[in-house]
Amino acid sequence: MSRLSTINPSDASGLAATLFADIKKTVGKVPNTYATIGTHSPESLQAILAFDGVVGTTSLSKSDLEAIKLAISAYVGCDYCVAAHSLMGKMAGLSPDDLRQLRAGAPTGKANLDALTHFVRTLVSTQGTVSAEEVRAVQDAGYSDRQLIEIALTISSITFTNLVNRINDTAIDFPAVQ
Repeated sequence: MSRLSTINPSDASGLAATLFADIKKTVGKVPNTYATIGTHSPESLQAILAFDGVVGTTSLSKSDLEAIKLAISAYVGCDYCVAAHSLMGKMAGLSPDDLRQLRAGAPTGKANLDALTHFVRTLVSTQGTVSAEEVRAVQDAGYSDRQLIEIALTISSITFTNLVNRINDTAIDFPAVQ
């Protein structure tokens, strides 16, 4: 059960109403996490939407972005984001087995995907302190220096919503993870 109050998006006014209308037009609904953020800080919602928009334009593939978001969400225990990014990962082309393995923090058997998700879990588990060997391993898997920066950007983005959902214990409004 959510801990923070959330208004019905149709009752919002001002910036929150504008953002909620845009989200609903794009996604078909206002996900609970966005409703919570917009209820309490429309400016924060505006910022994270813009931030996520930039993340979506990086040189990382959609499946890589979703793999990063899912791996981090599972690692930190954000059930809401695990459900959301399992669905989005499926839409980005990750297989059901890939999604299961990513949620479990286990190898998928796909060298590049495994190098990427190992690297992001290492970044988070070491508070960003990684060895030269860890960096070289993800580079050897085909990720460029530019993409290393974009990986950090993606982690920063998902960390915000992970934290909001952990504070709020946001009610999950995505399909159950199987």
